Amino acid sequence: MSQTSDSCLDTWMGREALAEAMIPVIGRLYRENNVVTSIHGRSLINKSTMNILKAHRFARRMSNTELLLEETAPLLNALAQLDLGAAAIDVARLTEKYKLEGNGASLEEFLRAELAEIVGKRGADDRTSTDVVLYGFGRIGRLLARLLIEKAGGGHGLRLRAIVVRRGSDKDLTKRASLLRRDSVHGSFEGTIRVDEAANTITANGVQVQVIYSDNPATIDYTAYGIKDALVVDNTGRWRDAEGLSQHLQSKGVARVLLTAPGKGALKNIVHGINHGDIQDTDKIVSAASCTTNAITPVLKAINDKFGVIHGHVETVHSFTNDQNLIDNFHKGDRRGRSAALNMVITETGAATAVAKALPELQGKLSGSSIRVPTPDVSLAILNLSLENGTTKDEVNDYLRQMSLHSDLRKQIDYIDSPEVVSTDFVGSRRAGIVDGLATISNDKNVILYVWYDNEFGYSCQVVRVMEEMAGVNPPSFPAKEAAAALAAIAV
Repeated sequence: MSQTSDSCLDTWMGREALAEAMIPVIGRLYRENNVVTSIHGRSLINKSTMNILKAHRFARRMSNTELLLEETAPLLNALAQLDLGAAAIDVARLTEKYKLEGNGASLEEFLRAELAEIVGKRGADDRTSTDVVLYGFGRIGRLLARLLIEKAGGGHGLRLRAIVVRRGSDKDLTKRASLLRRDSVHGSFEGTIRVDEAANTITANGVQVQVIYSDNPATIDYTAYGIKDALVVDNTGRWRDAEGLSQHLQSKGVARVLLTAPGKGALKNIVHGINHGDIQDTDKIVSAASCTTNAITPVLKAINDKFGVIHGHVETVHSFTNDQNLIDNFHKGDRRGRSAALNMVITETGAATAVAKALPELQGKLSGSSIRVPTPDVSLAILNLSLENGTTKDEVNDYLRQMSLHSDLRKQIDYIDSPEVVSTDFVGSRRAGIVDGLATISNDKNVILYVWYDNEFGYSCQVVRVMEEMAGVNPPSFPAKEAAAALAAIAV
């Protein structure tokens, strides 16, 4: 029976009340216990009532089942009573696991058993803090700053301490702060920003960041600013090999370097979720590969693991980037001198080849090309694959949807099947790539997949995951294991 207009409004207001009541609970868990709560990987920290409601609604699209506030609200309240230590807790997955495997236990009994290792440890955090320096403060650098400030919590884990730039003008500091505060693509910074010109610092949501002016990565004394054993994230793209990037290691206070671009030579190109386990303590310089490589490699691994990839072609429809000309002018690269705002530009991409650095089993099996288009952000990868084992559209889509929910690649792969989505709908996505299920084409052993990706923000999230791996600052994550029924769905 359909609801009347009055009952619809009453139901909505009831949900609003539940979501409003969640906000202080989420905040206390974060501030007092170092617990980060999320719904299918989407953080609930500092979110509005409406954002919490939307996150619950989104869960329905992810798992085909409604995530009820009437279930998550009691779960959050129960978590707040357990005096937890530091952790990352996915409320949606924990709720689902309780429904599937609670076996008649009360909610408190289930949570005490599931979270036994952190119950009663009130904010205890075994992670050491790692100082972070952003060398360069362009598109990726500023998004990394936003993410690191968002994750500052109680000061554990990654600590953004400084950014290094070349002075651009007398008002350089104010302009840098303004670019952090306002972004034409990603919107306004969520919080407050203060500038101290005398001290050359920008303070964002209580995180004080030293601005250092230098054009030589080898001569900076970071220890003069209280920074030690720092992880330097080079966002400039100026140096891409070990020799060039090793200049950072000559500066006092630097321990390791991460490049936010494809590395050359013998540098490890890391795609988190795929080969982050290859990072060793002895690796002083690591690359986080490219945005496209991060977007397609997890999907390719998922497909190769289940169906086997014989060969394939990757075509990327990529938003224009800062290395292209705004209007026609000289450019050393072919075609890139033509106006990025007016043209589709055919260009090369090394992403298909780079996949093999993270996923050696696909060595020599992929080709690739790219078309730059007049959009500022969000790109699309089209994967045309020949498979060893035939499949159907429904089978491959259901498999990838399950992978996005319940596999070790759930932080990398997202899935959507809406008939109305377009590129701007994926601005701000925290996944490396989003499979567009309705666009999938399957002809037995030939499959074509369309994978959206926010080539700025989604990639930045992957970079932060690599940073956390290098620094060894990942908190324990719950539920630690998927519900058995969910894992069985992937295997089928």
